[in-house]
Amino acid sequence: MIKAIINGNSIESLEGSSILDAARKVQIKIPTLCKHPDLKPGAGCGLCIVKIKGSRKMLRACCTPLENGMEIITHDPEIVETRRTVLELLLSNHPNECLQCGRNTNCELQTLFSDFAIRSEDFPKYIPQHPVDRTTPIVLDPTKCIKCGRCVQVCQQVQNVWALSFLDRGVNTRIATAGDIPLNESPCVKCGQCSAHCPTGAIIEKDETKEVWNALQDPESFCVVQIAPAVRVAVGEGFGYAPGTNLTKKLYSLFRRLGFKAVFDTNFGADLTILEEAGEFVERFAHGKGPLPLITTCCPSWVDYMEKYYGDMIAHFSSAKSPHEMVGVLSKTYYAKKRNIDPARIKMISIMPCTAKKYEITRTKEMYASGYQDVDIVLTTRELIRMVKQAGIDFKELPDGEADLMLGEYGGAGTIFGATGGVMEAALRTAYFNVTGEDLKDVNFNAVRGLQGVKETTVNIKGTEVRIAVAHGLANVKTIMDKVRDAVQNNLPVPYHFIEVMACPGGCVGGGGQPYNVTDDIRKQRAKGLYDEDAAMTIRCSHHNVHVQQLYKEFLGEPLSHKAHELLHTTYSPRPVYLK
Repeated sequence: MIKAIINGNSIESLEGSSILDAARKVQIKIPTLCKHPDLKPGAGCGLCIVKIKGSRKMLRACCTPLENGMEIITHDPEIVETRRTVLELLLSNHPNECLQCGRNTNCELQTLFSDFAIRSEDFPKYIPQHPVDRTTPIVLDPTKCIKCGRCVQVCQQVQNVWALSFLDRGVNTRIATAGDIPLNESPCVKCGQCSAHCPTGAIIEKDETKEVWNALQDPESFCVVQIAPAVRVAVGEGFGYAPGTNLTKKLYSLFRRLGFKAVFDTNFGADLTILEEAGEFVERFAHGKGPLPLITTCCPSWVDYMEKYYGDMIAHFSSAKSPHEMVGVLSKTYYAKKRNIDPARIKMISIMPCTAKKYEITRTKEMYASGYQDVDIVLTTRELIRMVKQAGIDFKELPDGEADLMLGEYGGAGTIFGATGGVMEAALRTAYFNVTGEDLKDVNFNAVRGLQGVKETTVNIKGTEVRIAVAHGLANVKTIMDKVRDAVQNNLPVPYHFIEVMACPGGCVGGGGQPYNVTDDIRKQRAKGLYDEDAAMTIRCSHHNVHVQQLYKEFLGEPLSHKAHELLHTTYSPRPVYLK
């Protein structure tokens, strides 16, 4: 342990801690803009300066290691005035567009301006003008960038995508795509982690709440909605609830209050995905019909990444669509037929934790398998929070509601899809049944839970070992995929039989469209909300969902049938970007 003194108080902290880390543990808040808990210190903003006895310099707390015997001052008039000057200089290069900004009232820079009572501009204004990039669901506005470097770090180091970098030098330094090309021509996979980590409105998701309002007010439209697993345990953060609070039934009530004609649940699609995906795995593992490993594909950012960098591995990817796409196509086929509704009138709105889902709904002809665009609009969790506030609804006072059972009933396996490892765990519950004809006595697979970047384990199915891996955060995924590619190319035994991939750290609970200021602690709390719901449910395996069984009996036939492939499966194409 390291012993030091901060503001006259003796403290102890673990070896390797920074001054910033140590101060936070004793409830001392040192302001910073460039440091995020997910990221290594960049020391770019200069706000976290502190004084250390024996040094003539002000040092940056985020990157200065705590040492034995240090005597540190974190706040005094000189330090506060220096921080104010740093903020005033940032303001001189920042547009005064708060009222029109997507981060208004939820902006870290705006909060600090308020904390430091900055009411005037004392430095000459210089704002380089750069065009706003709206070519993807991620909107990049360089004029609002404060050059903290968070987006570059998360894109390059956490996600291994390298779509963003610093261009130019000095006062002209800016965030842009490598080569200054449009974002949709770059390696970007639309995961939105850059927007989730940006402290200002320089990177935000494309807001489509107006389009949803227009659809709801159109008398010719029959608007239906679905919510992803991870949304229900994060949306409450926008209304004062603790992270992980499961608000499924309040959301059902909310959607009916907003005017949706039917309320579905993406968890139903997750149960359906499992029957198709587990069916694929058993075909390959037990019957040799296709190469191993089988790799999950319900994450659209991962699919984009795979097509760009692992196009040679397409044969290993599950062809099953993501759960919300399955619910989308069924709303315009099965549901429309059962309710005698013209599918042309149905507008499907998906509420997702993800910015890449906005891209996914347009990507291939298979996403129009109903004869129409199967999902019409995707809203992120953040957009839904804004929409509730626009509607003037007191969210906390809403009563509980219910979903429409036809495409809304789900089991515990469906709800854990939102956490890293959840898809694998859900698939194994049904794959075991498909191979043995028996249900597991214990359906919990604790080895695939948690935030470790790569999780590897084996599962025994009646004496046969199944080697599995779970990876989240695309930099971790590369480690797994390179190992598999090496084995395949050199005709070596594959290291795994079944792999789950999620692009975002923590899985969908940490998605790029979730409420801001996420940390690993918040990811854990959101995941716990999903696992707690699973543990409390009577039905915990997807193959026991009676409404899914009814769907197959009345409409699809059986998993992997011709009709199931036509509606619930998709194809992939290599789209190489560049070689690193």
